[in-house]
Amino acid sequence: MRTISELSYPALFQIADKASITSQKNFFASLRNYFIMLIGSVFVSYQWPESVYGTIFSLIFFMVAFYIIIVWRVTKPLENTYMTRSLAESIKTISWKRMMCTKPYQIVENEKKFLDDLKFLLSMSLYKKNLLNDYSATELNKTITEEMRQVRNMPFEQRKQCYLEQRIMEQLKWYVSKSEYNKKMGDRWFWCSFLLNSAAIVILFLRIGGLYYTLHLEVIVTSTSAALAWFQSKRFNELSTAYTQTAYEIGLIISETDTITTDEALSNYVLSSENAISREHTQWYTRKV
Repeated sequence: MRTISELSYPALFQIADKASITSQKNFFASLRNYFIMLIGSVFVSYQWPESVYGTIFSLIFFMVAFYIIIVWRVTKPLENTYMTRSLAESIKTISWKRMMCTKPYQIVENEKKFLDDLKFLLSMSLYKKNLLNDYSATELNKTITEEMRQVRNMPFEQRKQCYLEQRIMEQLKWYVSKSEYNKKMGDRWFWCSFLLNSAAIVILFLRIGGLYYTLHLEVIVTSTSAALAWFQSKRFNELSTAYTQTAYEIGLIISETDTITTDEALSNYVLSSENAISREHTQWYTRKV
């Protein structure tokens, strides 16, 4: 059976996928730097309150943090991340629809509809100029790949098996693993915030007892706020719930495989499956932009 990898999809998918991953990595890297600058500014200011150099370094840290906020405002990294992710997943969806000969791609010779849909998806993206800047016309013309053609030309049973194993089962494994990962990370960051809050309470009790000078309460409080902000920005609990729900829906879809005995049944099955898979990405896209 033909293996469908990420490179089996149109070139525009690779472009949007890479842009989404890069934008997300850059955002969270800058977010980490923002928290480091804030904590560093508070620490230096508290450690050397009467030093001119301490004040200067504290100001530099805070100005860098302020600069990061301005960059976020101008570049809108989260909006870019979710728009390009939505584009990539939409391309993957219509690619599978075409490979499975579903509506509106039943006619073997008609590639124009698929190409028009790719152009439409790209035209809907506010970041299309940024997406296309680093790619040549030759790369962008890699639309219907050889793997896509081969899968489309498979006999019915092989196409059905290909879709079940390389689309549905792969998606189920991905959502289950992501749900478990986000639940685990959510628990970790909850306990991190819990411990930092507990440390602040302990420090206050110790201060009541006269132990004040060497204990950096302000740094602990800033770190607590940073941990909570990181937890909220990552949305571990919400993602875990969303991925669990999608995995459950895909599980229900898998239970219907015995009813697929004709091309029409496969077409309806694919349409239903792709709607369930794309729903999660659509929901997160509308929340973020």
